[in-house]
Amino acid sequence: MKRPFRTALAATTVAALTGGLLTIVTAAPASAAPAKYADDFNGDGHRDYAAFSYGPDGANKGGGILVTFGTADGGPGTRTQFIDQASAGVPGADETDDFFGAVRAAADFDKDGYGDLVVSADGENVGKYKNNGTVTVLWGGAKGLSGGTTVPFKGPKGVSGRAADLATGDFNGDGNQDLALVRDHKTYVYRGAITRSGVKGAVTVLDRDGAGFYSTALISGKVDKDGKTDLVVIGDVVTDKYIASDAWFVKGGRTKLYPGKTLRLERKNGNGGEAYRGGDGVIADFDKDGYGDIAIGTPLYDRHKGRVTIWYGAATGPSESARFTQATKGVKDTPEAYDSFGDSVSAGDVDGDGYRDLAIGAYGEKLGTQPYAGAVHVLFGSKSGLTGTGSQWFARDTPGVPGGLEDESFGGVVRVRDTNRDGKADLYISANYGSLVLRGSTKGITTTGAQPVNGDIIPGMLQ
Repeated sequence: MKRPFRTALAATTVAALTGGLLTIVTAAPASAAPAKYADDFNGDGHRDYAAFSYGPDGANKGGGILVTFGTADGGPGTRTQFIDQASAGVPGADETDDFFGAVRAAADFDKDGYGDLVVSADGENVGKYKNNGTVTVLWGGAKGLSGGTTVPFKGPKGVSGRAADLATGDFNGDGNQDLALVRDHKTYVYRGAITRSGVKGAVTVLDRDGAGFYSTALISGKVDKDGKTDLVVIGDVVTDKYIASDAWFVKGGRTKLYPGKTLRLERKNGNGGEAYRGGDGVIADFDKDGYGDIAIGTPLYDRHKGRVTIWYGAATGPSESARFTQATKGVKDTPEAYDSFGDSVSAGDVDGDGYRDLAIGAYGEKLGTQPYAGAVHVLFGSKSGLTGTGSQWFARDTPGVPGGLEDESFGGVVRVRDTNRDGKADLYISANYGSLVLRGSTKGITTTGAQPVNGDIIPGMLQ
């Protein structure tokens, strides 16, 4: 059986996640200079957490953003903020099933030292068009997010303005943060400057005409060393003989974007079924060669057993690729239908050796009598790239992990972030009955000092 996991999460106010990588802008902090962290919404130098929510009391109609502000010790604090379409200065109105904030990305668009948050509202009515969808930039400030500016829809009248995914980055290297979004199965790139008075730059439409390619998700980050953000577009390929999912590399450029090669992620013969990626994606340097490597989860692969693809970066863009499943040497367990290995992925250096490591969620892992107990894998980076050798596995029955086996989708969301600032990234794991954080160490992730965390915190952690 397949559980509608993402729908269940949204219903319980745990965020529906974006597939795209949220590029973190590193620059001098504070006033009149870009924010050090794209998700530092109040400019205090600490990363914040922005989760989709129906409000502290669950009474909101159309959804909103619950911000938990970060603290000096690197973790989430107790101060929160809720902002929705009923908040002052935010376009639109709080209406049932708007899903305002279900898809999110962050960047300091106006370079004022405060991170801004761009959100979708896919159920928003626009004129006579029902559920046409809108995209809004919420502006950061000393007190957090406030006010908003609508991103104009670029496309034919009547065509859906829903944003299936969002990504940010400086794609042309001019110092302004740009916005990429998926609308109507195409990718639109809005060039900065993006300010409170509107979107000033040109819009580029990325579409593989004639290839039967339908954009579904985005990953942004730096793959080569030219300093410009690159874009990976995930899309369905539909023909009369098969359906498939491809990754399409688009190189950033000073005057234009440069569409490049594609990589087949999965293929299913026949013209029925589903091909969409549905998982997470991230760009990180797993082999420490200075080039960004692209990690993409395809949890639908082989009857939802799941697979993760690594597309290694090089001077000319991504080149060699590798595939990981639960059948890969060194990776614990065996592939089983509906494990959904790769539904969530996140990267960070968990052992402090300078190589980025990859956490992989398998929320459908059956353990004991629990069909959706769930589990998490950690694969380590090395000079030769990501490897299954010495990989780690965590589930509720792992020694040191609190709690017992339950049907709770442990690992539904995984995020890797060094919140205690010891130089080793920590592993955050969401679960329906108790989320937790496991700390990084020189030997990898350790269960020593495992701590519970608010379940809404983890979906609010941008990559």
